[in-house]
Amino acid sequence: MAKVVVALGGNALGKSPEEQLELVKNTAASLVGLIDAGHQVVISHGNGPQVGQINLGMNFAAENGKTAAFPFPECGAMSQGYIGYHLQQSLQNELHKRWMKKNVVTTVTQIAVDPTDPAFENPTKPVGDFYSKEQAEQIAAEKGYTFVEDAGRGYRQVVPSPLPKKIIELDSIETLINNGDLVIAGGGGGIPVVITDDGLQGVPAVIDKDRSSALLADNIDADKLIILTAVDYVYINFNQPDQKRLENISVDEAKEYMAAGHFAAGSMLPKIQACLSFVEGHPEREAIITSLSGLDDALAGKLGTVIHG
Repeated sequence: MAKVVVALGGNALGKSPEEQLELVKNTAASLVGLIDAGHQVVISHGNGPQVGQINLGMNFAAENGKTAAFPFPECGAMSQGYIGYHLQQSLQNELHKRWMKKNVVTTVTQIAVDPTDPAFENPTKPVGDFYSKEQAEQIAAEKGYTFVEDAGRGYRQVVPSPLPKKIIELDSIETLINNGDLVIAGGGGGIPVVITDDGLQGVPAVIDKDRSSALLADNIDADKLIILTAVDYVYINFNQPDQKRLENISVDEAKEYMAAGHFAAGSMLPKIQACLSFVEGHPEREAIITSLSGLDDALAGKLGTVIHG
């Protein structure tokens, strides 16, 4: 039996509560299928679109005198609960359909970051919906947000993305895993906090969910880290005539491709970096990048990009 951490992309969860609830039904079937096959599964997920929507909505309401202003860390916590609720419900329903008895629990997860991380001076993490250039410029002028073009799909707001250093609730997460529960943890990369003399304090940022998933996988000594994205494979020369898919690569090969600039900073690069942080120095571990629909085939070695130490 393999211990597997599965990281779901926030963009794969839909743009509305209704769409998300429908999409996670299929996600639940694939994840419960892994459990049915004998694997121990821990789930993490992104929240880029969701936390951006919550943040914009709360700001709009506050500006119009309807609610108090909500800081960004609180918006991240809301997204953890909202996405976790949908995942829990769908997983519980799928387990029930298969006559499988297993508790499902979401842990609101704080992750400590370094307050001097240079990411705070250079926002790079996309959140929220996609906008045209004109829409992005208008919102930036009104609210002071920073927008960047995102892989040819439009413009998105970017926020700081510091590296995760410590999972605050790790002991509780491990207790639940050891109890045989199906755990959803580190949602949205975790709520970023700094450790001060007065205790923990939230900071306005979004930790990359793949980096925090890799930290979680390392901390619980998982056998595999699976990062689910929009494509079946990682490619070099992506969207070029000489595009080539990568099926099985070593740490050294991945580093060579990174150095050559094959992976975009806002999309595939952090996934590769996360995989390397998990497998490097651990030849017994594997990291796999593939699509949600290819999850079963990826575990069977038929699909996806595998990175090994």
